[in-house]
Amino acid sequence: MTPATSTPTTASVTAAAPARRGLRDFYEDPSVPVASGTPRSLRQARMLAAALGPATAGARTVLDIGCGDGTAAATAAPLLAGHRLVGVDWSQDALRRAHARLPYAIRGELTDGGLPFADASADAVLFSEVIEHLVDPDSALDELRRVLRPGGHLMLSTPNLAAWYNRALLLAGVQPVFSEVSLRAIHGRPGREVVGHLRLYTARALREFVTAAGFEVVRLSGAPFHGVPRPLRPLDRLACAAPALSSILLLHARRT
Repeated sequence: MTPATSTPTTASVTAAAPARRGLRDFYEDPSVPVASGTPRSLRQARMLAAALGPATAGARTVLDIGCGDGTAAATAAPLLAGHRLVGVDWSQDALRRAHARLPYAIRGELTDGGLPFADASADAVLFSEVIEHLVDPDSALDELRRVLRPGGHLMLSTPNLAAWYNRALLLAGVQPVFSEVSLRAIHGRPGREVVGHLRLYTARALREFVTAAGFEVVRLSGAPFHGVPRPLRPLDRLACAAPALSSILLLHARRT
């Protein structure tokens, strides 16, 4: 997913030159993937639908922060029927594509007050594979907490540094999947796509980080990764039963 984040630091701009001027340019590049796998989107949408309840009890406002091209939100929409789903991203290129899938897609950034919403105005936030792209995830969670009402739901997903195959790769001296050392090319790990991951979390680290930001963790689940080779996908689905080993971490938290 494309992150809604703050302007990159001078150091990050320098690190990406000369191939790209910086993180902002990287995420405005149409060739950079901005969509995640359908299985993760569906699992996350089911968790949120169960938390919100039917819209007959009152329509809720759901913000998809870092919506990318809108694919994940469009996948979730049938399960959130009747609720108001708003896509938010900082990438103009992603928003142009999101408009084809979502009734509402607006620009916003995860700086202090950078989201164009009043305090405590949202009932839920989808934060799907954004946090691993951020320079300042602490400020991002502060901003999400600001726009969520007390008791509002945060549905966060992110790749798992300690996924079952990453443990084996590290033992073999191979760079873990999802981790990246360059914005220009893949070095030392499987895969071919550069997606701009800056931070990675284990299940334990994610729980502690979200709790420290003023949220109460309700549930931590696992989801499969669409990029796992086909012969290994049954094992990847099996690993979802143990979130600490799963490819993707799905966290449901509430604003305290």
